[in-house]
Amino acid sequence: MRMWWLSAGLALCCLAQGAAAGTLLVVGDSISAGFGLDTRQGWVNLLQQRLKDEGFDDQVINASISGDTSAGGQARLPALLAAHKPALVVLELGGNDGLRGQPPEQLQQNLASMIDRAREAGARVVLLGMRLPPNYGVRYTTAFAGVYEQLAKDKQVPLVPFFLEGVGGVPELMQADGIHPTPAAQPRLLENAWPAIKPLL
Repeated sequence: MRMWWLSAGLALCCLAQGAAAGTLLVVGDSISAGFGLDTRQGWVNLLQQRLKDEGFDDQVINASISGDTSAGGQARLPALLAAHKPALVVLELGGNDGLRGQPPEQLQQNLASMIDRAREAGARVVLLGMRLPPNYGVRYTTAFAGVYEQLAKDKQVPLVPFFLEGVGGVPELMQADGIHPTPAAQPRLLENAWPAIKPLL
């Protein structure tokens, strides 16, 4: 009888562990899509391996598209939420908005809408911030960086202030275009994001 209870308890434990596993959805642009890389080298794929190594059963879905903007992500998000029902959504968007000189106010509205949509679907959210090169001017680059800081404050979401910290502007970690990280930079990107992601798993 005691063995039966032990077996039943073990089975329930396994079921509970399975129920705890969820889907982690990454919605980003070329930085997360792994532009110029073998997709196996990208930080999102490294994240899946990190989860496995640390005993998490969560599945990572990479819904990132090179060239995407916050408006594109906002348009795509409802279908992604319906299809994957994620427990956690990682938003890595805005770089292309900035490079095209789009209004920071529009970026903030788009990302705020995405955060709200994700939460309405029952998901938690992590925001990966971006910064722009200084040649875009102090006024614009300051307003751009402020979008992420203000959103994190207003929406109470974990923020990585600059996802490319330690990578952007480092020649050996950037591809020839000066925009996209090399394979060698991908572990650093994961380390930048991981402290914000892990507590929400």
